[in-house]
Amino acid sequence: QEHLAESGGGSVQTGGSMRLSCTASGLQFRYDEYSMGWFRQAPGRQREGVAAIDKDGDTAYPASVKGRFTISRDNAKNMLYLQMNSLIPEDTAMYYCAADPALKATHSAVPFFGFSGQGTQVTVSS
Repeated sequence: QEHLAESGGGSVQTGGSMRLSCTASGLQFRYDEYSMGWFRQAPGRQREGVAAIDKDGDTAYPASVKGRFTISRDNAKNMLYLQMNSLIPEDTAMYYCAADPALKATHSAVPFFGFSGQGTQVTVSS
């Protein structure tokens, strides 16, 4: 069964940095055939795609995080990462790793990817 597991969340002060990791296992296809991404959801708010990366390594971000967040993947290890810098309280949310073998890797599509992990909490205090 396809499975994604996030790690690396926690609490940080405004201006701090955090790196999230995601491990993929039980995949139906080769990992490098999947579009991958991260989305977040805060209480009372809709899911928001924050980063996407396609199988060729091309990336996409919304304006809210562009220049602060960096997504990367290690196809040899079935790993996905999200480096978050200059964090602000508005970044506080549950962060999820997501994957899809067919959808294009745009940040707006990430919340609709075929499957996602259980999430990891990121809390930024002022």
